[in-house]
Amino acid sequence: QVFPSQDPLDRADFNAVEYINALFPTEQSLANIDEVVNKIRLKIRRLDDNIRTVVRGQTNVGQDGRQALEEAQKAIQQLFGKIKDIKDKAEKSEQMVKEITRDIKQLDHAKRHLTTSITTLNHLHMLVGGVDSLEAMTRRRQYGEVANLLQGVVNVLEHFNKYMGIPQIRQLSERVKAAQNELGQQILADFEEAFPSQGIKRTGGPSNVLRDACLVANVLDPRIKQEIIKKFIKQHLSEYLVLFQENQDVAWLDKIDRRYAWIKRQLVDYEEKYGRMFPSEWCMTERIAVEFCHVTRAELSKIMRTRAKEIEVKLLLFAIQRTTNFEGLLAKRFSGCTLADGTVKKTEVPPPSTNPFLEDETGAETDEIVIEKSDMDKPKKPKVPDNPFHGIVSKCFEPHLYVYIESQDKNLGELIDRFVADFKAQGPPKPSVDEGGAVLPSCADLFVYYKKCMVQCSQLSTGEPMIALTTIFQKYLREYAWKILSGNLPKTTSSSGGLTITSLLKEKEGSEVAKFTLEELCLICSILSTAEYCLATTQQLEEKLKEKVDASLMERINLTGEMDTFSIVISNSIQLLVQDLDAACDPALTAMSKMQWQNVEHVGDQSPYVTSVILHIKQNVPIIRDNLASTRKYFTQFCIKFANSFIPKFINHLFKCKPISMVGAEQLLLDTHSLKMVLLDLPSIGSQVVRKAPASYTKIVVKGMTRAEMILKVVMAPHEPPVVFVDNYIKLLADCSTDTFQKILDMKGLKRSEQSSMLELFRLRLPTPPPGGDNTGSLSLSTPTPEQESSRIRKLEKLIKKRL
Repeated sequence: QVFPSQDPLDRADFNAVEYINALFPTEQSLANIDEVVNKIRLKIRRLDDNIRTVVRGQTNVGQDGRQALEEAQKAIQQLFGKIKDIKDKAEKSEQMVKEITRDIKQLDHAKRHLTTSITTLNHLHMLVGGVDSLEAMTRRRQYGEVANLLQGVVNVLEHFNKYMGIPQIRQLSERVKAAQNELGQQILADFEEAFPSQGIKRTGGPSNVLRDACLVANVLDPRIKQEIIKKFIKQHLSEYLVLFQENQDVAWLDKIDRRYAWIKRQLVDYEEKYGRMFPSEWCMTERIAVEFCHVTRAELSKIMRTRAKEIEVKLLLFAIQRTTNFEGLLAKRFSGCTLADGTVKKTEVPPPSTNPFLEDETGAETDEIVIEKSDMDKPKKPKVPDNPFHGIVSKCFEPHLYVYIESQDKNLGELIDRFVADFKAQGPPKPSVDEGGAVLPSCADLFVYYKKCMVQCSQLSTGEPMIALTTIFQKYLREYAWKILSGNLPKTTSSSGGLTITSLLKEKEGSEVAKFTLEELCLICSILSTAEYCLATTQQLEEKLKEKVDASLMERINLTGEMDTFSIVISNSIQLLVQDLDAACDPALTAMSKMQWQNVEHVGDQSPYVTSVILHIKQNVPIIRDNLASTRKYFTQFCIKFANSFIPKFINHLFKCKPISMVGAEQLLLDTHSLKMVLLDLPSIGSQVVRKAPASYTKIVVKGMTRAEMILKVVMAPHEPPVVFVDNYIKLLADCSTDTFQKILDMKGLKRSEQSSMLELFRLRLPTPPPGGDNTGSLSLSTPTPEQESSRIRKLEKLIKKRL
């Protein structure tokens, strides 16, 4: 580390063998070994010379070091002596400076004390003179001069707080306090004389003396100012308490306008007569208005408790509307600064996010409020309230809003009954293929009324009444879903199972089955579109209600149950459409299973039963698709549910076709392929605009119909040798169920003895199931049952509902 070197001889891990091998890597290199040895010997001699020189040079180093150490010690001693001399000189200089500045410090102290004494004497002179003048002016009621003088005396007296131990100073302080108390009592007496508490008639009026007295009250104890304000406002509103006593006709809600008209006249009268008497910072006009609001709120609460049975909805809404208008007028006229003052109790202001006055003012006041999808799709952020007077009077109406809620309950009940009656009178909506399925008009009317009620109630209260109104909304959303939507769905003559059994019992291929008419199909699609609109609008209604209600009550608003109800209506509507088309196809499938397939001699065009199925599909599907054009996702669900219902039924009827000849199996295979092509084209069948079918639907059709084709291919395969037939069956169908294999053997028309040997061989050739598994696992995986598919559809419906 001290002497870095690249020489391999200097390395700590030196290896002589490696070093020699490096010098002589080959036998040929040994020819110059003498030269290498000479170089090493020369290097050794040089190292010996260097060592010898160094050893000789170290003989005198010890003596030279001791001599240098002694010289360094002497130098340190000399340096220490010099530092000590400098320190002594510094101490002498400091002592000299202290002696010089001692006299200067004394003069500075004397000057400062003298200045303080002069200032204190001046303040004392001012205080003594001020106290004398203050007492004299108080006796002469010279409030104008007293206002300025009193503030100066109080400020000067603050300088003597540290001298209160001196009797004379303490005496002056007591005289000032006595003068302040005398001024307070005297001013209160003057106001009492000018504005007596007893009697309505005011014997006094504004004067310069009282105006100056208010200026003095600003300097005195704040309680004096509060007492003046309290007595003046009480005397100013005494007439109001007499005119609008509980037993007077004008005190009831129908004449509530007179209360607000009276205070408006009083405020104008106050501004004209007394506006200049009180200082502007007292905000007396606002204080009078605020106290009037508190008195009015208390009086209205008392009279409404007494006459609660006489409160009607129109009367209550009239009173609330006039009151909120008055509160809005106060907000425009006053700033609300006195609401935080201790003189007047501040009313509770609603949370910022639920102030109803911050909504569209024009929209809130009009009676016709229309809900559009785009209107609710745009979320509005809550605004900051700008009306500090909101609720200062109208809060008293909140305990009686149950009258309004009960009225809305009654009105909504009548509205639902009218919807039911109108539907029965007008009948189902006309088919509207071009419009893509009409939403029932009653749906829009219901949500228009809901919006109107919500805005109106939010103006009345954002607390518990909004929760009660939400409960009413939930009740009639459910009633609308069951009475108007589910109640008007066309009824089938029997269940879907009954329809299937009935169709299976039909003997003739052309037998007619009960089918929905064009009007009934359009009605189902219209109800489905209406339920989809209700589902989306109910979710938006829930969001709007949460915006209107207090933040602490938001969690209590939940319309999930109602949205689930509309989802059930949608699911039932789709199921009806599927059942109708499925039942229409049943006679054709029955005819297929009753044909003598062993007697078919040649393969021709598609069979008549295929033509019948295609005819029914072309009749129903275009109508359904055009009427569900606005809700494509539900048309896709219809297609998926129909495929999940029709394909397993087709395969079951296919198993009933027995026995089947080779030619018959070929004809069935041709028919199956034709049905497969039609089902793949089902979503766009009969449409001028060809759209690619959804991948989920295509997958179901391909999987189900391919299974049908594989069944027919197995039937067509020769059963000799049996091992090859069984292996071919397992390969094509991947079905380990003996029941399915038994059906295949029945379709081939084998004898019972042949079937027994085939079944034994089939069981032997089955692949070994995995541990814990069973033989039916492959069947359940390869061919999902209709119940499993319907479960998947329900999950899909829930997912779509959550994302709406």
